[in-house]
Amino acid sequence: MAPAASRVPGAAAIRNVAAGCRSLGDAVTLAGSGKMAEGERAAETGGSETGSGGDKTAEELKERANEYFRVKDYDHAVQYYTEAIALSPNTAIYYGNRSLAYLRTECYGYALADASHAIQLDAKYIKGYYRRAASNMALGKLKAALKDYETVVKVRPHDKDAQMKFQECSKLVRQKAFERAIASDQHNRSVVDSLDIEGMTIEDEYTGPQLQDGKVTLDFMLELMKFYKDQKKLHRKCVYQMLVQLKEILSQLPSLVEISLDKSQQVTVCGDTHGQFYDLMNIFHLNGVPSESNPYIFNGDFVDRGSFSVEVIVTLCGFKLLYPAHFHLLRGNHETDTMNQMYGFEGEVKAKYSTQMFQLFSEVFQWLPLAMCINQRVLIMHGGLFSEDGVTLDQIRSIERNRQPPDSGPMCDLLWSDPQPQDGRSTSKRGVSCQFGPDVTRKFLEENGLDYIIRSHEVKAEGYEVTHNGHCVTVFSAPNYCDQMGNKGAYIHLSGSDLKPKFTQFDAVPHPNVKPMLYANSLLQMGMM
Repeated sequence: MAPAASRVPGAAAIRNVAAGCRSLGDAVTLAGSGKMAEGERAAETGGSETGSGGDKTAEELKERANEYFRVKDYDHAVQYYTEAIALSPNTAIYYGNRSLAYLRTECYGYALADASHAIQLDAKYIKGYYRRAASNMALGKLKAALKDYETVVKVRPHDKDAQMKFQECSKLVRQKAFERAIASDQHNRSVVDSLDIEGMTIEDEYTGPQLQDGKVTLDFMLELMKFYKDQKKLHRKCVYQMLVQLKEILSQLPSLVEISLDKSQQVTVCGDTHGQFYDLMNIFHLNGVPSESNPYIFNGDFVDRGSFSVEVIVTLCGFKLLYPAHFHLLRGNHETDTMNQMYGFEGEVKAKYSTQMFQLFSEVFQWLPLAMCINQRVLIMHGGLFSEDGVTLDQIRSIERNRQPPDSGPMCDLLWSDPQPQDGRSTSKRGVSCQFGPDVTRKFLEENGLDYIIRSHEVKAEGYEVTHNGHCVTVFSAPNYCDQMGNKGAYIHLSGSDLKPKFTQFDAVPHPNVKPMLYANSLLQMGMM
């Protein structure tokens, strides 16, 4: 973990950011930064640039915003950039700087809008093209990002960093085009059909855990967790066996899983784990290893960003196979190809196993249920509620989920949406789905006979947050997210007797010296933001 305290903002700073965009990420720092394109540092720290239309007061506000930006208090940075814009609304630099602050907090939709507006105001404002390219890259819109990088290269032909990003983005666009062509030829074929698992040999020198007659046992799981803690790799045959079995189990489940808890029963609900394997082990240490009498629900985003995503998902897979009726996995927005290609899981699986293995993971992820209902009173999903009124539980049940998520509609919303404090709906800060207010939540609950919802999807300073008059609960289980944010993790206990959420907080634990985002898209590792 990052030892330098100066790299981890305090809880107060995180609360400030959480009050704004609420999704805290720092892609540049997480990826090890790297050289910033020529001129980028000036925009980030204020530099010597001044806006052609800005007055002195607006410039003072911008400088104050830059100071907050430097200490990673992005919420206050956005606030003062916004005040500068109010005084000088035609100054491109203010929008460009605010765009960068939004990028730091994963508000890619807002960042994209600001960068585009900056370019509209000043077509020669090169940092605007950088910001817009970064926003589009984060949203998986590679062709749009490539167009902006091309613009930068034409204006700055000797900027080596810009040239490198343009070339890398070009390579990615070609790679994805090739993959789409291959996928169209294999559309109706499963990876499983091409596997010869029985013919795979486990070498004599392999001394790790093995399945017993092809089945997961408790002894296997206990040995596997210890094996993973020692940074060892499970044999590929075992992983293939587990994934094939998991796909079969998940494909038999509905898109909305419904369970009942007796008054004496309890279930633990966990939020995002994001490849933080050692923190997952700490959850099991604090709360007990999963069992039929100690059931769990993991609410999506098992992978990406953290560099132990394989270990996390294989462990969760094993417990699902061991206790299929008492261990539940729901899909998150990071159990999708676009996110996996950008934020590390694809690269990690290829580094530790193979492309074929990643393709099988992709097939398995498409069968993960989208939501869970407990005692017909509490609805759990990764993201949140819907862009339109009138969605019913029956509609959720009827979603055909065996696919990559569409750009809109109920499936997209379940994985991507976020709550907001004000009534109504607004454009998503992420550039996908929407934000929904307390009135939207109240109406949905009333129409479907529910008490409240539990969702994840956003890092919280305390590991959880209760909003919308107690009707919207967020839980996040990756403490000190990406070794940067200093947040606590949390999990929820729900008892069948009252279904009232009881929160347990926990801190991050040490892990081996492997940085987050190690396997992420190379443009992220190059400090594209």
